Amino acid sequence: MNESKLFIGNLSYQTRENDLRDYFSQAGEIVAVNLMLDKFTGKSRGFAFVEFASKEDAAKAVEMFHSKDFQGRPLTVNVARPREERPPSRSGGYRGGYASDATEA
Repeated sequence: MNESKLFIGNLSYQTRENDLRDYFSQAGEIVAVNLMLDKFTGKSRGFAFVEFASKEDAAKAVEMFHSKDFQGRPLTVNVARPREERPPSRSGGYRGGYASDATEA
């Protein structure tokens, strides 16, 4: 587990990556900011990942910002957990059943 990467939740949908970089840089050097966007609309999904240069800076950020107000919302700030493996989605494609061309006699 990468202890320098944080999950940031309960973000305003208007929050941008540079807003997060500016705010969280108070805790230390930031390596990356990744705001999660909806793949269809391109709008924020309300959470992001912020990676710090060290786990000490990340721990400081959790202490400084967890439950603190940012853009009108109380943040959730935790060490990010590895993504859980999920089975592939089963959208679209064949749904079973059959269509009949038979007409009534």
